[in-house]
Amino acid sequence: MKKDINFNEYSTEMLEQLKKGAFLTVKDGDKVNTMTIGWGNIGVVWGKPIFTVEVRYSRYTYELLENSKEFTVSIPLNKDLKEELGICGTKSGRDIDKFTECELTPEQGKVLSTPIVGECELHYECKVVYKQAMEPGTLSDEIKEKYYTNNDYHVLYYGEIVATYVKEN
Repeated sequence: MKKDINFNEYSTEMLEQLKKGAFLTVKDGDKVNTMTIGWGNIGVVWGKPIFTVEVRYSRYTYELLENSKEFTVSIPLNKDLKEELGICGTKSGRDIDKFTECELTPEQGKVLSTPIVGECELHYECKVVYKQAMEPGTLSDEIKEKYYTNNDYHVLYYGEIVATYVKEN
């Protein structure tokens, strides 16, 4: 059963797990891909609940997200999906079907056509309302030197959270 909750009800748990990894899933037509994210933010922008995610230009997810304009974020709260998160963070959806490879279940969400990861308990469904390419010239040298030595910058996607829920047994 999927129980609706306020978008910020599990924010502490979400942010703690995000540091360890969560699944960002995108669907474009019949192409579905999930990738591991370790960065993100929830808050209120333009009077709307927003989940901000960062996706590098080089990622297959970037290609799909540019067309789909929606995404889901699935957070494992009670299950150790470290191995699956590892694969989804190091392998490309261009080369493998990560759902099959990791034995993850693409499950229909509540609002969007983009699936959620069925093995996770906490889910956010988001429609992109704004995107912004990083401007390298405005980034601190410290961050540039630590995360962008190869100049593979991120695009920030602001997703209006249109559904938030927990899966209960």
